[in-house]
Amino acid sequence: MTRVCVAGSTGWTGRAVAAAVDAAEDLELVSGVSRSSAGKDGAYATVAEALAAAPADVMVDFTSSEAVKGNVAAAFEAGVSVVIGSSGLSASDYDEIDAHARRAGVGVIAAGNFSLLAALLQRSALEVARHVDAWEIVDYASAGKPDVPSGTSRELAERLEQVRQPAVERPLDTLQGPVEARGATVGGTQIHSVRLPSFTVSTEIVFAAPGERLVLRHDPNESPEPYVAGTLYAIRAVRSRTGLTRGLDQLLA
Repeated sequence: MTRVCVAGSTGWTGRAVAAAVDAAEDLELVSGVSRSSAGKDGAYATVAEALAAAPADVMVDFTSSEAVKGNVAAAFEAGVSVVIGSSGLSASDYDEIDAHARRAGVGVIAAGNFSLLAALLQRSALEVARHVDAWEIVDYASAGKPDVPSGTSRELAERLEQVRQPAVERPLDTLQGPVEARGATVGGTQIHSVRLPSFTVSTEIVFAAPGERLVLRHDPNESPEPYVAGTLYAIRAVRSRTGLTRGLDQLLA
């Protein structure tokens, strides 16, 4: 039985993950962390408090970019493995987390998106990038999403950088007009973040070659359901690892 603490247990995704953990026969929900609901229904204000009160094997974080690093550090101090679903972390943040996890001798699985279809988009994009040398990403999310680009798009761009950087016909510093119109550069890839009502987190990557284009796109609905199964898969896998594994696609056979 794997004992699980869910940070962000009253949030949009965290609530669904906590319920799924509680219902799983091989997992045990031992605590939840929610600053807004601390003291109610067994929720704690901090990860450190939760782990001290109810020892866990895995801490799952669906909080915010402001809280996640502190939560992860508290888990490492307790010798607890971590699954990170929160967005807003940079490549350097993940390098720091990887080093800390190795010192602590625990595993971390982080994904910008725990949806199986989003993971397959990422795996497919990495393969296409080996054969097509020009691409850009369009990142769609809700109007109120605070971080740009989304964790899904950032992770995709940084994983593509490990294959190669895309060809750029006209360097940004030679453009006329506001360079911001070309989006943000992450790992050599241009990402265009659209923030409008009705979107959750949709990700589109456009590959282009002379005379043709290939578009890969993932569109979830307004439910956390797509992210639950992948998170449970990561919970079950993380204790067998040491250091950081980034991307749900890396767990797929």
